[in-house]
Amino acid sequence: MSPARELTARSADGTPLHVEVHGPEDAPAVVLAHGWTCSTLFWAAQIRDLAADHRVVVYDQRGHGRTPPSPVCSTDVLADDLEAVLAATLAPGEKAVIAGHSMGGMTVLAAAARPRVREHAGAVLLCSTGVSRLVAESTVVPLRPGRLRTWLTGRVLGSRAPLGPVTPVAKAILKYATMGAGSAPHLVETCARIVHACPRGVRHAWSRVLSSLDLDHAVRELRVPTAVLVGTGDRLTPPVHAHRIAARLPHSLGVTELPGLGHMTPVEAPEPVNARIRELVRTYTLLKEGA
Repeated sequence: MSPARELTARSADGTPLHVEVHGPEDAPAVVLAHGWTCSTLFWAAQIRDLAADHRVVVYDQRGHGRTPPSPVCSTDVLADDLEAVLAATLAPGEKAVIAGHSMGGMTVLAAAARPRVREHAGAVLLCSTGVSRLVAESTVVPLRPGRLRTWLTGRVLGSRAPLGPVTPVAKAILKYATMGAGSAPHLVETCARIVHACPRGVRHAWSRVLSSLDLDHAVRELRVPTAVLVGTGDRLTPPVHAHRIAARLPHSLGVTELPGLGHMTPVEAPEPVNARIRELVRTYTLLKEGA
């Protein structure tokens, strides 16, 4: 799958961001932001489907994929990076559907009040994400909620240990932590290879940002129609996060729960994710531009 176009967007601090644009240049735009330990490869199923009749913009978050790491890891730089990508790929005033998965959703929320997002966001899809209490409310460690579970979860998610090769044991662990019980083996393999490719230093640095994340204040700044999607079996960002976000959004389109699915919803269930993106494009960007 070769991108139609590759470019480099420069963030506010000079970090060069790897960006790909797939699909017809004159098609409606969709911008996709991936999550922690992932890369543009995470969106392969969305690109295959949507790029037939959409202009699909994907980019590597800093330290991930083909974007180099930087000394600074924070939600502010994630917002800077999204603004840089929007500026580099969209025409002035052009509206797009912006979709973020996990840390990508946090990126969108961190940038909600930024001028470029206000200019370009026609609608937003937040997949499998949260805004605070990520470690305390994760169910990766199968214990009752409390101090012990929170401490153990923080140790697991913040580990500096290398993930090593993609072995059957490694795939079983990743599946338990991030995917639904019914996930097909080839999808588990895909996610494992993407996650294991993330350098452990990058993984650890961003885990520290996520462990102290507090973007509750940002939800009310996302003033465009916003849909929220989550798997009912998500152990990293359980459905409580999705419902909390939806309840605080100024223009909430509600929560879609995908039964039995885990955290990797765009990979596990590309059809409903793609359908939701198409619906948002049709309703909130095409009609607006044609009005």
